[in-house]
Amino acid sequence: MDNLGSPMHLTSLNNTIFMKRVLPTLYVFLFCGALVLNSLATWIFFRISNQSSFIIYLKNMVAADIFMTLSFPFKIIGDFGLGNWQLRVIVCRYSAVVFYLNMYIGIIFLALISLERFIKVVRNSGNSIIQSVTISKSLSAGIWLMMLILLVPNSILTNENPTEETSKHCFKLKSSLGMKWHKVSTYFCIIIFWVSFSVLLFCYTSIAVKIYKSYKKCSRDNSVTRRKFNRNIFSVLIVFIGCFVPYHVCRIPYTLSQTGISFSYQGQLLLFHFKEGTLFLSAMNVCLDPVIYFLFSLPIYCIY
Repeated sequence: MDNLGSPMHLTSLNNTIFMKRVLPTLYVFLFCGALVLNSLATWIFFRISNQSSFIIYLKNMVAADIFMTLSFPFKIIGDFGLGNWQLRVIVCRYSAVVFYLNMYIGIIFLALISLERFIKVVRNSGNSIIQSVTISKSLSAGIWLMMLILLVPNSILTNENPTEETSKHCFKLKSSLGMKWHKVSTYFCIIIFWVSFSVLLFCYTSIAVKIYKSYKKCSRDNSVTRRKFNRNIFSVLIVFIGCFVPYHVCRIPYTLSQTGISFSYQGQLLLFHFKEGTLFLSAMNVCLDPVIYFLFSLPIYCIY
């Protein structure tokens, strides 16, 4: 689904069994699971009023996951070879952009949720700016607007006249400005991820330490309480690391391979398959996020 492609060997890279059979089959199962889980999350969380920044950030994550899930069928049909070449143009211009747009919006809101939890638990504050309902709504709108400005031009600038041949290579549908914008937006998204990851890692590690230090103050079974919340925190970290880190480690050399560094065919094949496989791991987050929603929704007791 990455908009960049190599002028050499790209057709053969896409025609492997892994790309034409294995990966789209996995996306079918992922789409079905994500649709059910996120529909349930939508039904539950959008019945809750926006009484806190936490709920606002969760609702934005749910919305991003729903939009990301709806981009899957285009990739599935295209990878199975069931659609015509015009469908590949739609994937290049629109559905791939929707996929990445909502993936990074979800990542940003995961970081914001961790920061909100950090302020509430570690800083013992309930009146921080980031916890204001009004500010949270404005911040959420600003994030959507920022990411739309960053990534929507990748659709607009994929504006070369398409043919059946050029539809096989998304980069051939881009103008020269489109190629430059894609490169800039790619690196910007990579920065967004690593900053968000650093924030999330710091916040949840700090929360775990806080819980560890304060659980003895509780009158109930402290060890059970502490283990439960530590499990929840580390589950979130494991999901985030497992889904997103492999892809973002791979995306740097992959992007470099598309923008100047030469690789052998075997090296390019391995890198391309690794990129697509780790991208699937990132997509799995739409199924795992609902689990995170419910973990986050559990009240944190005995931390003061």
